[in-house]
Amino acid sequence: MKFIYKILKVPIRFFRSLYAWTTHWAKSPHAPIALFGVTFIESSFFPIPPDVLLVAMTATEPKKWIRNAAICTIGSVLGALFGYLIGWCFYESAGKIIINAYHLQPIMDIVGAKYQQNAFLTVFTAAFTPIPYKVITIAAGLFRISIVVLIIASIIGRAGRFFLVAGALRIFGEKIEKTIEKYFDIFSIVFVILLVAGFIAIKYLK
Repeated sequence: MKFIYKILKVPIRFFRSLYAWTTHWAKSPHAPIALFGVTFIESSFFPIPPDVLLVAMTATEPKKWIRNAAICTIGSVLGALFGYLIGWCFYESAGKIIINAYHLQPIMDIVGAKYQQNAFLTVFTAAFTPIPYKVITIAAGLFRISIVVLIIASIIGRAGRFFLVAGALRIFGEKIEKTIEKYFDIFSIVFVILLVAGFIAIKYLK
């Protein structure tokens, strides 16, 4: 574990700073707006999943778990449409900058092939799992998949994910948040591994 920690030391620091920036909104009166904003931009270019802020906000006010999950779902689906627009109209400029920043270019052709096989399943799987959602939404526009398919699959996948997370917080409350704070470095390592696994999983979507 120490060897892995040394390798991932810089990414862990990066995620910790982003985590601190994201969660500081949890107790702000503008928390719902921040949650919507983070969820929106995560669907197209932001690296930290909105689950981080969703966890912090729901742990703080468990009774608002439905509201928070709904905000995440709406923000994410609208963000998916923004990613779709980038892929459709601005891929050669903004799209390539985002894709190259995350070294996702080799994945784009794979995603394009997956869209030809089953566009709905491709979007739904990315929406519900750690597979990088931004590459899916941008690729959706680039490869001109049906926007109706994108919306329906995104709603089902993202709602399923966010309501599951928020529901768990409603039951377990602050215990989850405290556990994340205590074992943040370990969770960061797991998060990086899940991201890598997400990239690999794209190849095996059926």
